[in-house]
Formats: sequence, C-alpha cells, structure tokens
Amino acid sequence: MLDGMAELGPEPRVLTRQEASDWVFDLGWRYVLGMLLSYVPVGSLSEAARAGAQAAEATGMDADEHLSMEILPDRLMIRLQTRTDAAVTTQDVILADRITAALRELGLDTIPTSPARSVQAIEIAVDALDIAAIRPFWKAVTGYDDEGLHTGPTDSLVDPLRQGPAIWFQQMDAPRPQRNRIHLDISVPHDVATRRVEEALAAGGSLLSDARAPRFWVLADAEGNEACVTTWQGRD
Repeated sequence: MLDGMAELGPEPRVLTRQEASDWVFDLGWRYVLGMLLSYVPVGSLSEAARAGAQAAEATGMDADEHLSMEILPDRLMIRLQTRTDAAVTTQDVILADRITAALRELGLDTIPTSPARSVQAIEIAVDALDIAAIRPFWKAVTGYDDEGLHTGPTDSLVDPLRQGPAIWFQQMDAPRPQRNRIHLDISVPHDVATRRVEEALAAGGSLLSDARAPRFWVLADAEGNEACVTTWQGRD
C-alpha cells in the first residue's frame, strides 16, 4: 500500500495534477490528460486477459465507474479516471494502488513505458471563432459524446468507446488562414516530454515555441503543419 494513504482523506475529491502525478509515480503509473495510465507487459493474449480480470477484481464495485482496459497479445493497457468528473480523484489513486498490488501477485508489473513508447493520450485541437456553432457538427460527424458532466457549448468531446482521440476547441480571436486550423496535441508523461520533443526535432521538425513549456511545446513539420507535445505541468 502507498505510504500515507490516509492523507487522501475519507471523502473522494478531485486531485490537482501535481497531487495525482506524485501519488502514482512510484507505482509505475503516469498522470496524462486527466487519467492515470499504465502498461502491463505480458507474454500472451490469455495472460493479458487474466491480468485484466485480476485488475477488475481488485477494483470491485468501482470498476465500472473508474476502470477501462485494452487487452492485447503483448500488453494490458490500464486507465483510471472518475468518469462523472472526467478527472482523477482520490479513489482512482486508491484503485491504482490496489491494481498494482494485485498484479504483482501474478508476477506482473505496472510500468509507464513499453519498448515501443511511453503511455500517452492524443487530442485533436480545432481552432474556432465560434466554438458553439461548430461543436455540434464535430459531435455528429464523429459520433462522439460529452465528457462526463462537461456538456457546455465549448466543452471537449470524447469517443464513447474510448478508441479515438478526444477533440477540443481552441478559441480564436481572428482567422489565421496562413496556418493549419486543426492540429494534434500529444499528451505524454512529464518525465519523457523533453525526449519526445528532441526526437521530433531530430526527425526534421522545427520548434515554433517553448514559451509555455513544460505545459506545451509547439512544433512543426518541414511544411509548417503544427503539433504540440503537452504535459500536465503548469496547468494547476
């Protein structure tokens, strides 16, 4: 069990990004884009399924409200988030601790980085002068839905099956036809962000701005198409 678990308090509450990151860092989880994420390396699909069943059992009655997983032949991917809040709460930290302990009983580890890459989450950012006017179109054309209780005319949209990237809307003050109006935000663990930026630059990209780093770096490919590498830092 995590040391100092009693400090989380008796009642569930939404954690700051710093709190969420600090609580789960040593468990092999990472806080990314309002979720706790972890990999579990396995040797087969059946082993991944057993690990998933163990994780679900460890969360008990809280599983449906907090836990989601992807079962693959070489890994189990686990996400924890309090869905109604669309945020990480004290209960998610408690469940991460339980899941980690339960998987260790099977000889499995929760880790933040696979041989391929770190855990991450991707958003599509759409620039808009009138977000309320375009949000219904994007909701309809993608089949997406509101995120938890965030149902406002400018709130983000999410895939109800959690397969595709989230969509958020960036408020613009004036048209900017000289640049792309849609870009990707790649949210990564704070401890791998600098390396990801360096790799993108080495691959032919350019750095447009690091004025808001480590909150985000604005990068572009060789033709000026933009993408941002983002972390939770600097957002509380």
